[in-house]
Amino acid sequence: MESRETDDGETVYVSTEEGDRGSKAPFMVAYRTADAEEKYGWFCANCSTFDNAMDSMGRIQCNECGNFRKPTEWDAAHE
Repeated sequence: MESRETDDGETVYVSTEEGDRGSKAPFMVAYRTADAEEKYGWFCANCSTFDNAMDSMGRIQCNECGNFRKPTEWDAAHE
């Protein structure tokens, strides 16, 4: 785990071993506590930000650099 500070000054912990591939760099899982009890959100490894959005299909997009992860739940009906 690697500690990072959010824009609000909160310390969160980024797992360097948990994440998903993005189009530019991985999205790493971030936790509120060092023991990984409470998930905070996603950390974009491309531009080092927590400013990411996730939709109901599991797609993640970084609001800073445009890095994205394809949806985890997808079929032809979603097009």
